Amino acid sequence: MLQGLSAELLARIQFAFTVSFHIIFPAFSIGLASYLAVLNALWLRTKDQTYRALFDYWKKIFAIAFGMGVVSGIVMSYQFGTNWSVFSDKTGPVLGPLMAYEVLSAFFLEAGFLGIMLFGRERVGNSLHMFATAMVAFGTLMSATWILAVNSWMQTPAGYGMNDLGQFVPEDWWAIIFNPSFPYRLVHMVLAAYLTTAFVVGGVGGWHLLRNRADTEARRMFSMAMWMAVIVAPLQIFAGDMHGLNTLEHQPAKVMAMEGHYDSHPEGAPLILFGIPNPTEKRIDYAIEIPKASSLILKHDLNAPMLGLDTIPDEDEPPVFIVFWSFRVMVALGFAMMGLGAWALWRRMRGQLYEDRWLHRAAIAMGPMGFVAVLAGWITTEVGRQPFTVYGLLRTSDSLAPIAAPAVATSLVAFIIVYFFVFGAGTFYIMRMMAKPASTPKLGLRAGPIRTAGLTHAQQRTAHTGQNG
Repeated sequence: MLQGLSAELLARIQFAFTVSFHIIFPAFSIGLASYLAVLNALWLRTKDQTYRALFDYWKKIFAIAFGMGVVSGIVMSYQFGTNWSVFSDKTGPVLGPLMAYEVLSAFFLEAGFLGIMLFGRERVGNSLHMFATAMVAFGTLMSATWILAVNSWMQTPAGYGMNDLGQFVPEDWWAIIFNPSFPYRLVHMVLAAYLTTAFVVGGVGGWHLLRNRADTEARRMFSMAMWMAVIVAPLQIFAGDMHGLNTLEHQPAKVMAMEGHYDSHPEGAPLILFGIPNPTEKRIDYAIEIPKASSLILKHDLNAPMLGLDTIPDEDEPPVFIVFWSFRVMVALGFAMMGLGAWALWRRMRGQLYEDRWLHRAAIAMGPMGFVAVLAGWITTEVGRQPFTVYGLLRTSDSLAPIAAPAVATSLVAFIIVYFFVFGAGTFYIMRMMAKPASTPKLGLRAGPIRTAGLTHAQQRTAHTGQNG
């Protein structure tokens, strides 16, 4: 099946496969860590046991997702030293310290407080436990910050020089970290992580509401998730628009591929909604488009001229078909998320948030769509950067290690088999845990005295025995 493919293409497929598995877990854990911090804070403030039950429910799922993210990240990082050793050599002076900062300042922060968050409440007390939970959430955000600084520098390099060995060397760390696309990419990714978590929580809540409409924990998690969708989905669409304008400024070829603009449009470019990219004929077949709408969106002027891929050398064009469709999948899911949030808001205002079974079914269907949107966004970003690893400066073909295609093919097949077995089993276990309802924790004497008025003497004795036992 893999015969006839070049070592470069196989290495790209292998990295795409491993990074696609990896990004799923950090995208979930970033949002879920913050959700856990909110739940714990609400429980400490209100003493409402529903929040405590939800915290205990989701922290177990977080622990598994966190562990799977760590394992998949380690495997992915080894490829920098095997398939992409030339890239590592040339960019190491810039990217190496950033990756080290991520481990030292973020991962250790997460891992150091994770045990306290999971197991330490009864040992350290509520205040320190809350601090540990907040540090885990902060650590996940810090991890995202450093990793996105690395990726953003590869997209919009700044603050570097070149030495005699052809290596990128740092000259201005502030410019390297806060490169032109970093703020937009960071906001877009963090909001995507929050939406991903919100729709998983909403899907689980919808699942349990279909089985028991009176489930207090399911009601609470569903309500919180739908509030998140109402607030964050529109913000994400706005952030995505701003990110697109930044990309147009610094990576115009990527935007041309996203928009399907093979030809330049001197008097306003159309917005191509759907079509089939034809790279041979350099056109979009069966295009459904809105005249001049692309110029209006990207330049806020109906008649603004837009350059096309006819201004880009063929060898520098990104793969239009992949970028064109991954971008549309991401945008379509973003609007679907906003639509579900609006639907939930309408039903909430009518007092039917927990009675609308079709809304609950829709939430279940949208549960995994955050992951799909994140993957589509990363495909748009990474494939749209091609044929460069460092945009405009280092080509992918010049970043590959001197490794034979059969060796890459063998490791790729091994990755596929092991990943689907290990991570498939982990994902199945997480889904099994999600299928079980959350329940209010039994806190013994700390829950307060049981009310026994109206019970017989035997019933009162049984109730107190159950509380104190």
